[in-house]
Amino acid sequence: VQLVESGGGLVQAGDSLRLSCAVSGRTFNYYVLGWFCEAPGKEREFVTAITWGGGGTAYAASVKGRFTISRDSAKDTVYLQMSRLKPEDTAVYYCAARKGAVSDTSPSSYNYWGQGTQVTVSS
Repeated sequence: VQLVESGGGLVQAGDSLRLSCAVSGRTFNYYVLGWFCEAPGKEREFVTAITWGGGGTAYAASVKGRFTISRDSAKDTVYLQMSRLKPEDTAVYYCAARKGAVSDTSPSSYNYWGQGTQVTVSS
């Protein structure tokens, strides 16, 4: 299984950014694809997740209404659309995959991880 993130960068507060995660290596029909973030000195945190087959989603309270997760099965890609970005959103963002329920937000429950992409939001 391979997960490859892209789309990170340096933006200003209030801007938008879209991250992509290209997935390969197996059929993901029964998988959950999630996004996590890790800021310097902090633990890796759940951001959002989506079920590959049915499209069910979950969001952290801090991003609900600002971030949107989606997937394109034809392109084997998961997206994270981030809007109204804040300096506190600055972190490395990771894509991850696992089987199970979208409601399980623990990083330790995810089996596969990408290499991460840096998002920096200046004030």
